[in-house]
Amino acid sequence: MRAFQLHESKVAPGSRESIYLPAARLYNDAPMDLHVEVLHGVKRGPIVLVCAAIHGDELNGIEICRRVANQVDPTRLSGTLMIVPVVNMFGFIQQSRYLPDRRDLNRCFPGSERGALGSRLAYLFNTVLVQRATHIIDLHTGAIHRSNLPQIRVNMDNEVACEMAEAFNCPVIMNVKDRDGSLRSLAAELNIPLILYEAGEALRFDYTAIEAGVNGVTNVLKMLKMLKGRRTRKKVKPVWAQRSLWVRSDSDGLVIKLAELGQTVTRGQVIAQIAPPHGGHSSDVKASVTGIVIGASNIPVTNEGEALFHIACFDSNEAPLATEMVDTFVEAYPNQAVPLHD
Repeated sequence: MRAFQLHESKVAPGSRESIYLPAARLYNDAPMDLHVEVLHGVKRGPIVLVCAAIHGDELNGIEICRRVANQVDPTRLSGTLMIVPVVNMFGFIQQSRYLPDRRDLNRCFPGSERGALGSRLAYLFNTVLVQRATHIIDLHTGAIHRSNLPQIRVNMDNEVACEMAEAFNCPVIMNVKDRDGSLRSLAAELNIPLILYEAGEALRFDYTAIEAGVNGVTNVLKMLKMLKGRRTRKKVKPVWAQRSLWVRSDSDGLVIKLAELGQTVTRGQVIAQIAPPHGGHSSDVKASVTGIVIGASNIPVTNEGEALFHIACFDSNEAPLATEMVDTFVEAYPNQAVPLHD
């Protein structure tokens, strides 16, 4: 087994190295580096890239990366693991989803060596890391004030990516098409299987989502024969959803939720009520499809037209299976009030 070379560094078999890729400089001339943890195994195998915080305020993935890096022993690893806990270091410092110029880094791929900041950072990430990878796991959360049920998003046209998605062990797998400028789109162009894990809320740690993410990444590494051993936690047979939609408020006022993340709802079911703050009659918000609630707003006030619930759609005859799988997942990952130790 040869040493793994990344940029100007070499990582010996069975070892772990921290590699810093010069990315940009701040106004005060302070350097900003892209920090990569490389775990190089003792046997040949895939090269897996695990990355988080392409959106700088999505913190769960950072903790997932930290735990995976600390738990994987490179002397027992086949292949190579490249872990980037913080891709958008600018947004992370500012606790913002975006880059300093308000651009979304996940719309800047494949990037440009001579472009704006986002294009340059995307170009560096693409040429040094993405193009070295054989598989990618991209970690995300919901936006600010929005929580996501742990879920995998994948382009179901890619057979290997679907196998990775099922191995991850989430209750819901969403079929998503590639968006221009996204890491997903770049991976598709390069024919690299990629899955995207969504769980929790921006700027918050959700320890259930973190534990599920750590086990999910480990499960995928075992599926790829990079690690030995059985997959962790109870086997969840996921519900595969071909599409999803947001249910929006049709009036203004206070939001009284009647449905929660992971709940199976049927078309026409009342899932919330909008109440006038000064009293009076409330209006019902009804599910427009049958499916499972995979995302929800956490703000108990709304204006007309604002998104309240994200529902993954499936046939009504799949409702019992969806409920069973969420129950199995909840049993496997009971709500964690305190962080788990490494």
